Order: sequence, then C-alpha cells, then structure tokens
Amino acid sequence: MAGQETASSVRALIGSIPNRLQLAGGWIDQPFVSQHNPTPPGSMVVVQIEPDFYPMERSGLAGSTRTVAAKIWNGHLPERSPDALARELYAAENEGKPEPSGSQDMIGLVYPGVNRLDYDYAVDGGLFPSHIESCNDPEVARWLGTVLNLVPVAPRPHGYSPLGIKNLEPEWVSKLGRSGIDCFDAIVRRDVTALGEALNLNMRCWATLLPHVVRHPLIGNDLMALLGAYQADYPGAMYSGCGGGYLIVASEAPVPGALHVTVRVQP
Repeated sequence: MAGQETASSVRALIGSIPNRLQLAGGWIDQPFVSQHNPTPPGSMVVVQIEPDFYPMERSGLAGSTRTVAAKIWNGHLPERSPDALARELYAAENEGKPEPSGSQDMIGLVYPGVNRLDYDYAVDGGLFPSHIESCNDPEVARWLGTVLNLVPVAPRPHGYSPLGIKNLEPEWVSKLGRSGIDCFDAIVRRDVTALGEALNLNMRCWATLLPHVVRHPLIGNDLMALLGAYQADYPGAMYSGCGGGYLIVASEAPVPGALHVTVRVQP
C-alpha cells in the first residue's frame, strides 16, 4: 500500500505528459546538419517513455520541451493528431529563438512507441521529417525497455554550448543518418548487438561532426573515456544528450547502477 501511495504521489508531481528518449541519429533533425547529407533522407530514432521517474535536469530527455508542453496544454496531451501537436509545440518553444530546438524533441513527446524520423533538407527545409515510421508493437516495446540501461552521469553544464566547432563533413552526416536507420531496424528485429553497433556509430559521428558534444572546457568528466569503457564491456552505448546526461547502454545483461524505462505504446 505504501508503495502504491508513493507511486501515485510521484506521478502527481511529475504529471502525465510522456518523456522522450533520443537514440541514434540525433542532430540530423537540424537543417544546418541535414543540408550536408549527400544521401537523404537521414534518420534518427525517438522513443516515447512513461513519466514514471523524475529525470535528471539538462540530461537530453527534452525536459525543457516537456515544460512548454505542460504549460500550453495544461499538463495533458490533447486528443489531436500527433503531427499537429508536434508543430504547435515546435512553434511555442522556438518562438523568437535564434537557435531553435530540433523537431525531434517535440515529436518524441507526442508520438507513442518507437519512431524513425526521416529528414530531408529538400522537404520542409529539413525542419520536420519527410516521413515517420512508427512501431507500437507491445513485444518490441517490452524488449526495448529491458535492454536500454540508463546510467546517470551528470547534467550538461550551465553556460555550455555544443556548437562551438562544426565539422559538417558530408560523409559523416550520411553516416549519422544511417545510424538512425540501423537503430530502428535493430529495435524492430530485437537485435541487441545491432542496436549497440548503431549507438556506437552515432557517437563516432557526434565526436567527428560536433566535437563539443563530448569534449568541452566546461565538461568536468571525461565522457569519451567513460563511453569507451562501457562500449568495451557491452554491445554499445551513447549519451542521452550533449555534454553528458545519461549513458544509454544497450545490453541484455544487467548494468550495475542503471535504471530502465517503460516504452509507451499506442493503446
């Protein structure tokens, strides 16, 4: 009974709007990246997860976008098409911003299940996907929730920006978009080895294209050394966002100190 009361209290505090987990391919949703892709569309994967834990702040789980959503929608997702909701939320969060957030943040919050977002700069200027492929298979969702292990590392530092250096080499932009395709395919097949390989490829792309994502004077931890250690012991790993957050480890074996997520699928 006490456990049920605690869960109810936590849920009341957190609210009912889902959280979002970004997997391989992140940054391809930004037009300044996708415009350099020689093999469009490039893809990334977002997963809608239940708000059953209080996430670390500034950890790449779209917390600021979720705050805006809670404000404009009074704490609940409206019963409208997810495409319309994503565009409304994109406009609300990015109004007046010189460096707008990518649309994957909004899409991940309002689209249930596992979603592959395909971005082509020639379509909508790369602001929104040219296509969204969704998987709401309950068995896939349960499997993914067991093999994604989130190890808390640290919030991204105050005053930090990942955009100080941009090495937008077309070959690596293409590989970034490919990592999202590989990631989605691996999840649908429930192949943890292929999932890990996609996460690892994503991190190689991030370190090459936007090195301040993982190395920056304000980042106090050696993120690449920690990443390499987990990649050596498990099928693969990537960070949940820029500058740290959680280390997402793909593994069917237990990962000490990790937490699991509950993937939210369409009823």
